[in-house]
Amino acid sequence: MAVGSSNSFDLIVLGSGTGGYAAAFRAGQLGLRTAMVEEAKIGGTCLHWGCIPTKAMLETADLVARVRNGAEYGLKVAEPAVDFAAVAHRRQAIVDRLTRGLMGLVRKNHVEFVHGHGVLEGPNKVRVRLVGEDGTPGSGGDRVLDATDVIVATGSRVRSLPGLVPDGTRIITSDDVLRSQSLPASLIVVGAGAVGVEFASLYHDLGVEVTLLEYLPTVVPLEDAEVAGVIQRSFTKRGVSVITNARFDPAAVAVDDAGIRLTVGPEGGEAHEIRAEQLLVATGRAANVEGIGLETTRAVVDRGVIQVDGWMRTAQPHLYAIGDVVGGLWLAHVAAHEGITAVETIVGESPQPIDDTKMPRATYCRPQIASIGRSEQELRRDGVAFKSGKFPFIANAKALIGGEYEGFVKVLADASTDELLGVHMVGPHVTDLIAEASASMLLEATAWEVATAVHPHPTLSEALGEAAMAVAGHAINV
Repeated sequence: MAVGSSNSFDLIVLGSGTGGYAAAFRAGQLGLRTAMVEEAKIGGTCLHWGCIPTKAMLETADLVARVRNGAEYGLKVAEPAVDFAAVAHRRQAIVDRLTRGLMGLVRKNHVEFVHGHGVLEGPNKVRVRLVGEDGTPGSGGDRVLDATDVIVATGSRVRSLPGLVPDGTRIITSDDVLRSQSLPASLIVVGAGAVGVEFASLYHDLGVEVTLLEYLPTVVPLEDAEVAGVIQRSFTKRGVSVITNARFDPAAVAVDDAGIRLTVGPEGGEAHEIRAEQLLVATGRAANVEGIGLETTRAVVDRGVIQVDGWMRTAQPHLYAIGDVVGGLWLAHVAAHEGITAVETIVGESPQPIDDTKMPRATYCRPQIASIGRSEQELRRDGVAFKSGKFPFIANAKALIGGEYEGFVKVLADASTDELLGVHMVGPHVTDLIAEASASMLLEATAWEVATAVHPHPTLSEALGEAAMAVAGHAINV
């Protein structure tokens, strides 16, 4: 049957972010007649407003930092000048190339891409307000699709603090950053989670004066406490002003021609005024559960996200949900895995249920952060007996050769069985190194097995092997 010749499908995927297109492509591979509905561009937040463009800019920032440190490598280099418009152009070129690649995969996997805003009319029907030539949903008319199964993958949007309203000029979000062609002289970043520390690191390396505010006692509060300590010390040493336990009244933030002005301090303590040209809100995201017709189904929305089981099934038979709309880790690669799990469940392949403790997490500030499994504080909280091993990058030859040797690798293992419970990394290229730990946890490996696997020398990967050996007190190079 030719694409577009019918409104009846085996599967409709509502949304084309990383989770949505992964689900649609897997469905196409498995022979399902699949429609993917998208109001904007294929790729969603990750490709256009998140993972990809921010990492493209972070790559430039990392290079700038290395060039500034050229003397350590025997290079006499002048202070680099940043052409942010050129950085933005490169960023967009990468996004455009990946967008074209995804549309090629739509055709390869025989998926029908339906350009419009989709709304559920019951669990098996989607009314699409088609985007017309003027780019407005509905100006192209309506198209009603039906399918045996539907996957909701409508993603999320940036969220601000109550009383703090982004204006796109002085008070900005990550979306606004990715529209910008210039750098501010100074910046306040509100929120020191993954997004906040990435932008703080990025802007500082590009020459911006940065102040980072975090409401909780530590930066990256969801990470292992020792990892958070390394990040805070590193940022402070580099010149980022880090304020934890930060309290301020969002509604009292003053905006004028000079920029932003706010008063901040610890709860019950002395506050002081800080100023900057811009303020970047990095306080989380909200799931896109409104305006998509969930009320016409039995799907349950609780605390702003759709409730699902381990196979991504909602309370409505034949209706699934994946990605940011179900909460959890709010990561693109997790959404992709959830999408594949949902599709394989639909066709009866009996995949393993989603387990967030086996999902790797990656943060691309400098130094990078990567982790999987549970942290020391979580294990202590839950009364789990464990043993740990840690290896510092300063003792790793490749890290010294590369000139980046902050941080460490930590391996946590069950005290009785030696099975891996968590791996926590902070340092050079750890967002790549975490893949070995992810495979090891999937295979229910022990620390001894990770330690026994041969890691080539000299490589950064040796740090994981040494940390695993350190669990039993057998590390060689410390």
